[in-house]
Amino acid sequence: MTPVAAVKKRNKFDLKTFLSTIDGGRTISAAPKKQTIFAQGDSADSVFYIQRGKVKLTVLATSGKEATIGILNESDFFGEACLAARPLRMCTAAAMTDCTLMRIDKKSMMEVIHRERAFSDMFVAYVLARNIRYEEDLVDQLFNSSEKRLARILLLLAQFGKDGKPEAAIPQIGQETLAEMVGTTRSRVNFFMNRFRKLGFINYRVGDELQVHSSLLNVVLHD
Repeated sequence: MTPVAAVKKRNKFDLKTFLSTIDGGRTISAAPKKQTIFAQGDSADSVFYIQRGKVKLTVLATSGKEATIGILNESDFFGEACLAARPLRMCTAAAMTDCTLMRIDKKSMMEVIHRERAFSDMFVAYVLARNIRYEEDLVDQLFNSSEKRLARILLLLAQFGKDGKPEAAIPQIGQETLAEMVGTTRSRVNFFMNRFRKLGFINYRVGDELQVHSSLLNVVLHD
């Protein structure tokens, strides 16, 4: 279950209906697969909400090395750093699949947060949940093997546990991107993916979609 979904369930707050009623400062747009939504260094003047699709967040170092820091799903927010007086985007956001996005300008978002208690509570809880996820990612990077890290990333991408079961499939994602997220080499990712497939933890479907089975949890839980 995503952070937003968990908060919505707990507070019985209809986020999608609420966002659709914001007066002004709100636009809906389509972002086709691979389109850049905003780039690192762009002016940070709005928050985005994913109505449909998946979005990848990446950062580019001065050395030219790029790293994937997150893959977001339907009902996730991104670009919220602008609310903390960040004048420029700290990462690049790109559509992994065909997406439908709601863009809410910074001023309107701040007004809604101050005016609507239910939305404010939900949004703060969401941001805290995202920060906890980043801390878990760091702990995972420091203490777990690359095989366990890859298994955890695949389970997260499949939204394992959301509504009691994982997604039917993960849209096509390159092994180079997985290697960036795991913090290892593409060859190691390829080795582990082949092992997972032979053990029946994953399988490929038509169109290179990836099916992730709950049995992959054995890799994460095994010491």
